[in-house]
Amino acid sequence: MRASSQAALSAATDRWETSLRDAGDRGRELGSQLFEVSDTLARSGSLRRALTDPARSGDDKARLVGALFDGKVDPLVVDLLAGMVRSRWSEESDLGAAVDELGIVSVLAAAQARDALLEVEEELFRVERLLASSRELRSTLAERDVDPQRRADLLDSLLADRAGDETRLLVRRLIRAPRAGSLSAALRHVGELAAARRDRLVANVTAASPLTQAQEARLARILERAYGRSVQVNVGVDPAVLGGMRVQVGAEVIDGTMLTRIQDARRRFTG
Repeated sequence: MRASSQAALSAATDRWETSLRDAGDRGRELGSQLFEVSDTLARSGSLRRALTDPARSGDDKARLVGALFDGKVDPLVVDLLAGMVRSRWSEESDLGAAVDELGIVSVLAAAQARDALLEVEEELFRVERLLASSRELRSTLAERDVDPQRRADLLDSLLADRAGDETRLLVRRLIRAPRAGSLSAALRHVGELAAARRDRLVANVTAASPLTQAQEARLARILERAYGRSVQVNVGVDPAVLGGMRVQVGAEVIDGTMLTRIQDARRRFTG
C-alpha cells in the first residue's frame, strides 16, 4: 500500500483495537464478518469505487455503508467501515485489503483474549513447514483452476485436530482469498502479526538438523541482543541445506548455510 492507504489502515487499526479489547473472544466472529465484507468488495468494482471516491463526501460514503451492512454484520463492524470510508485510499482495492487485514487482526485478538496467541503462532509455523515439505501440496493449493473452497477443505482435513479454531480460520482465509506472493509468505506475515501482538519478533530458522533447546536459547539471546527486542525462534529442518542455518527476521535474511557457501563458491569459480 502507498502512503495514503497505509495511513488509513493504521488509523483504522488504532480505533479497532479498542473495540477488540472489549470484544474478547468475540473477535473471531468479528473477523469472519470482516472477511465477508472484504469478499463483497472484491466482487464489486462499482462498490469499491463508490466507497473510495475522493469526490464523494465522507458522510455520504458512511451512509452507503450503513445502507449496505446495517443488520447484516455487527454494529461494531459497521462503525469501523464507516470510519474507514471517510479516509483517503491510494487505490480502490486497498480498502478491501485493509478490511481483510483487520479481519486477521480480529482473529488474532480473539486468540490473545483466551491466552492462545503463542499456540496460534506455532501452529501457523507448522503449517508453513508442512507446505515446505510437500511440493505437491504447494502446487495443489496454488492451483487457481481448483475451487478455493476445495483447496481450503483439503488443507483443513490435513490439519485435523492439530490446529485450533483461530489457526484453521486464518489458514482457510489465506487460501480462499490469496494475497500477492506465496501462501507460505502469507502465513509468515500472519505469524509476524501474532508475534507483534506479543511484542516479539519472529526468527524463522532453517537448519540441516534439529537444534537442541540450548542451541535455540543461545540463538534467541544472540538475536535479542542484535535487535533489542524479544525474539520468537521457530526452527524448521531441511537436510538440503547441508550444514549451518538460514535465519529470516521479517524481510532480513541471515544466510550461513553450507549450501549457500557452496553455491557462492561455484558462482565465483565459473565467473
